[in-house]
Amino acid sequence: MIIDTEAIENLRSLGDEGDDTFLREIITIYLEDVPLRLADLKTARASDDRSFYTRSAHTIKGSSSNLGAVEVRTLAETLEHRSRSEPLADLDALASELEGAFQRARAELLPLLG
Repeated sequence: MIIDTEAIENLRSLGDEGDDTFLREIITIYLEDVPLRLADLKTARASDDRSFYTRSAHTIKGSSSNLGAVEVRTLAETLEHRSRSEPLADLDALASELEGAFQRARAELLPLLG
């Protein structure tokens, strides 16, 4: 599962009935923010900044969880945990997987923007 439809419905219910404005705003913010956090992972990796890397993965995990981007959340959580103890260079393949997962989530979320 790429996107948890129950999470989408929960977000939809937070808006006015019959109006998906709130849901569209949340999706837009997510689609704009995650690429910035993915770039942060690369920056942190290049400077070997473990703390920044871990925070960036944590941020992706949290926003993905809120939106129901299951695969993205799972990979970000794994990166977050592994970044605390493993060399950041060892996480490059997983970070690439995370980028791919985000692209898949993006493809599923874009149609919800109307």
